[in-house]
Amino acid sequence: MRVTPTLLAWLCLLLAPLAAAAEVRLVVGPTPIPQGNARAAGDLTVVNDKLAFALAVESAPPYGVPRGALVAIAPVRAGQITRNRVAFADFVPNGWSAWPNISQRVSVLERGPRQVRIRTVRDYGEVTITTLYTLRAGSDRIAISTTMRNGGKHALTDLLSGLTLWPNSGFLFAVPGLAGVSAGRADGALSDRVVAYDADWTVTLHAPYLDHIASGSRDLLRLHTLRAGESRTFNGWLQVGASGDLAPIVAAEIAQRQLHSGGVHGTVLGGDGAPLAQAVVVVEKDGKPYAWVLGRDGTYRLTLPAGVYTLYATGTNYSRSPAQVVKVAAGSNQACSFRDLNGAGRLEFEVADARSGAPLDARIAIAEGDRPFPEFLGRATVFTELARRGHAELAIAPGDYVFRVSSGGGFLAADSEARVHVETGKLSNTRVTITRWFDPRTRGWYAADLHHHADQAEAVTPPEDLARSQLAAGLDVLFVSDHDSTANHAALRAIAAARAMPFIAGIELSPSWGHFNAYPLTPGATPAIDTSAASVDAILREARREGASVVQVNHPFVSYGYFASLEAGTAPGGFDPAFDLIEINSRAAADDQKVLSRVWAFWNTGEHYYLSAGSDTHDVWNDESGLVRAYVHPDGPLSTQSFVAALKAGHAYVTYGPLIFPTILFGTRVTSDAEKPLSATFAIASVAGLKQIELVGDGAVQFVRTFPDAPREQQLSFALPPEHTWYALVVEDQRGRRAYTDPIWVSAASGGLRQERPQP
Repeated sequence: MRVTPTLLAWLCLLLAPLAAAAEVRLVVGPTPIPQGNARAAGDLTVVNDKLAFALAVESAPPYGVPRGALVAIAPVRAGQITRNRVAFADFVPNGWSAWPNISQRVSVLERGPRQVRIRTVRDYGEVTITTLYTLRAGSDRIAISTTMRNGGKHALTDLLSGLTLWPNSGFLFAVPGLAGVSAGRADGALSDRVVAYDADWTVTLHAPYLDHIASGSRDLLRLHTLRAGESRTFNGWLQVGASGDLAPIVAAEIAQRQLHSGGVHGTVLGGDGAPLAQAVVVVEKDGKPYAWVLGRDGTYRLTLPAGVYTLYATGTNYSRSPAQVVKVAAGSNQACSFRDLNGAGRLEFEVADARSGAPLDARIAIAEGDRPFPEFLGRATVFTELARRGHAELAIAPGDYVFRVSSGGGFLAADSEARVHVETGKLSNTRVTITRWFDPRTRGWYAADLHHHADQAEAVTPPEDLARSQLAAGLDVLFVSDHDSTANHAALRAIAAARAMPFIAGIELSPSWGHFNAYPLTPGATPAIDTSAASVDAILREARREGASVVQVNHPFVSYGYFASLEAGTAPGGFDPAFDLIEINSRAAADDQKVLSRVWAFWNTGEHYYLSAGSDTHDVWNDESGLVRAYVHPDGPLSTQSFVAALKAGHAYVTYGPLIFPTILFGTRVTSDAEKPLSATFAIASVAGLKQIELVGDGAVQFVRTFPDAPREQQLSFALPPEHTWYALVVEDQRGRRAYTDPIWVSAASGGLRQERPQP
């Protein structure tokens, strides 16, 4: 066909909208990304036909990091920007340690239409950190290049620097080969990527420099030294997709690394011989998940680096096919098909108290049997319903399963097992009974998990599921403390009212150098502070402004904890005594002894800082609520106010399992005679059986009693002579789980017993 000038003009007119759609453009002002956290007039958003991302230039980024951070990423689908999928995706200079920062500069180097380039310059002490973001027209990848330059006179050693990806929804596919590894060397990694995903989107961080991971692969880091005057550059990229298919991600790796590769394709058929409309073919390497590809109308196609893999097919609530070994050679293209996949069955659970028959809130998790993978294929953990207590139902792939059913989290009752056979198209009813051995409420003790997230920032638990999880754990008070947000208070307050239980509305104020829980907040309170620039005095004043009567120092000795930052000299304002509680955090259990030593040192000087406890749960399906909790003895009927007042007064202990019932309340001051010392009696208990109890006086162990027969309950009495100013207990059970109490304060007297409330 001869192309005339007229025909060429018409072709140009027809193709112009397509060319414009493929362009990349810069938007200045509040981001057009739905639910994106860049809402200020000076913020920047970059958009092409594949993705959009936003930088917080004037908005405050999460976790108190400096401005200039990437705080929103979204796929673009059919010309529409979909919702934001990340809380934070940026560079960290030394893991999540404090980021001392004075200045930030953001410059737009190119505005499109072929590409947009933005440069951010920030300081980290005497180090200058320069990051260049580049998005090209038609590309699904944001190129990120960050250079650290040490302008100081001294070398910086053992830095863990690199890019991070903290999603705010969906699921996380950790670095292949390192699933289950929270932090450490990346030895055994099958790739250098981490994927945030759901069925209809992916955001992938590629980090070729990788040699360490942290935060369950949310942080891809390199261990290095930065000598005086030296620079080091970290290159990576963020790849965004509008489906849950990992095939484009693997293809990008092959291209970037210039790997030899081959193709695999085939069909996936159900037990009825019909093609699976939405099949998933999972690829394993060295026995570990490596990638997956989404099939369409019963067919799939995937390119893999040369090597040996194992493939199997599945689908939503479908059984897994038998696995097949595939050897991929360079330039090969081979068939690998699957058939006879069977569809879903249904399960109903009824969970009840073995003695009374009353329905129980419960957590039900697959202990044996196929766990859905990828996770968008179904949950491996479910909870009983809020409105229909003790009842749960789910669709699930056919097969044999063992479910672990928990009510009381191992504190009040042992878990039960339910063995279930599921058949395609059939409903199975399972009744599970649980024997509750202990009921602390009858003795006036009530529990709460005092560090728990819902679905703000990087947390992914909607309020209703938070409540179901906390109820299943046997907690008596609902609690939430989202990062710098009060968005979930109203929903949880309504759920608590429907269940006739107290609700404590909290917030986790989160500067980069320390996190603080503040509670209970005034209804309707919202944060009004820039945590990236706040001093400790400003943080504590903000907590009180929002109505908090308690401020809790969270995970104080992690790299970004307040006490760790005090030791490093990076907490603005230094030590401020205007907090109340110090947390035992199950995510930072390795620091428990440090926390106790610091708390005991405060008690030795007469300071009344008491213990609190929280699980720091963000995802109730993969973590458990109440793994560590505070038991509190309120003065009078249980309410939000009475619980918090008793906690602040020290009438509490924190526990990973053992229970303690004292005759003298912790936090109480008593008098004791040196010649005839006061005696205190304690009933202790554990579902797992008791191992030992220690009596601690003024920070030193005074007495140890072991229990070789592992009794479930025991009663003991201890003398409390006035040679020590305080006494506390450490109780351990047969699982190695411990409980730590607040002190009983002791004053010398000529005789008799006098209990007093300690003075604030």
